[in-house]
Formats: sequence, structure tokens, C-alpha cells
Amino acid sequence: MHRTILIVEDEPILREIMKDYFINEGYEVLEAGDGKEALSLFQEREVHLIILDIMLPELDGWSVCLRIRKSSNVPIIMLTARVDEDDTLLGFELGADDYVAKPYSPPILLARAKRLLDSRVVRELAGDRLESSGIAVHLPSRTVTVDGTNCNLTHTEFEILTYLMKNKGIVITREQLVIKIWGYDFVGDDRTVNSHIRNLRHKLGDKSKCIMTVVRSGYKFEDHA
Repeated sequence: MHRTILIVEDEPILREIMKDYFINEGYEVLEAGDGKEALSLFQEREVHLIILDIMLPELDGWSVCLRIRKSSNVPIIMLTARVDEDDTLLGFELGADDYVAKPYSPPILLARAKRLLDSRVVRELAGDRLESSGIAVHLPSRTVTVDGTNCNLTHTEFEILTYLMKNKGIVITREQLVIKIWGYDFVGDDRTVNSHIRNLRHKLGDKSKCIMTVVRSGYKFEDHA
């Protein structure tokens, strides 16, 4: 099955370079030069991953990400020429799965996209269902329910939850999470992990207590009534 990448970048040359790399790898590519066009394409077509520049005309990348996250957990990689850590964290708070700073290497961007699309963490899990304390994860469909109610997680939030549940009762360090979810080449710090954990806990509601913080160590998943 051909997977479709939506590239949202207002610089035509950069957009064309990215497009060529993904097409050469067998992906279908949709292009948008501004935020409004991106949202229109997303509503009209099935998209499997979005590469989203922040500084866009009409509607910036943060606004596009926020609107998409209201209805979809499609993986989103954000691009930025800005290196401010607070900007990076804002992207994660809004639901971005990864962050790449300009100038970037197209092969590295392609590798990160493949990592998100291939869902390595899910493939490594045995069986097709995880369940604990009212939280149920169906791996093939990548759906999560909490006490029977659908819980809409982003790609990265889903990966973190399944990894913690698979290792229930075991302390997972932030470094382990970074390597497992983002890979060895990820450039970030503890605040990146903390941001995703905070979003995940918020969505789990009362069940958030299942994800315990182990001071100066990391996190672990435990059963709770």
C-alpha cells in the first residue's frame, strides 16, 4: 500500500527537494505552500504523515497542528529555522511527534519519517492487545479506550503508552524512552519526554495515576483500581 506524505513548506525549492526524496522511496506526496492549503488537502485526502513547517503564510504551523489534532492522530514532524527550546516544547505540547531544525539533512528527515510510519515499538510487542486498570490498547488498529471510551492519542503518545504497559512494573528511564521512541539521533532533553507524558496523562484522566514518576529515574506503569 502506498503511503501518502503531506509536505507543508512555503519555500518551493525545499519542498521540491523533500518531495523527490520521498517519491524515490515509493511514497505518494501532497504539497502545500501555506497553512490553509494544508488543512484543505488534509480534509480531502488520506494522509499518513505530515511534514509541517512552522513559519507559514496564511496560517502558521502551530495553528495547523492544533487544528489537525482535534480530529486526527496522524504523525506530524515539525520543521523550524528557530532553535528556541520553548518553541520546540510548544510544538510537542500541541501534539507534534518529532521536531527537525533547519538546515536539516533530507536523508535524516526521511529516516525519521520512516521511523514514525513503521511503528517499530508496536511491531516488537507480542500479541495484539494490552489491557490494565481499564486502559485497553488494540495494537493492529492503534486504538486506545479508557473504561470503554475512546481515547484519541497522537502517534508518539500511543508509542509511549504501549511501551510502558508492555514493561509494566519496570522503571523506564527518560533516556530509554528517547532511544526507543525517537532513536539515537534525536536531539532533545528531558523536557521533551516530560511534555509528552504530561499530555498523555491529561488524556487518560483518572487513569493517569497508572503512569508513575520515579524521582531521578523515569517512569513506570502500575495497575490501579
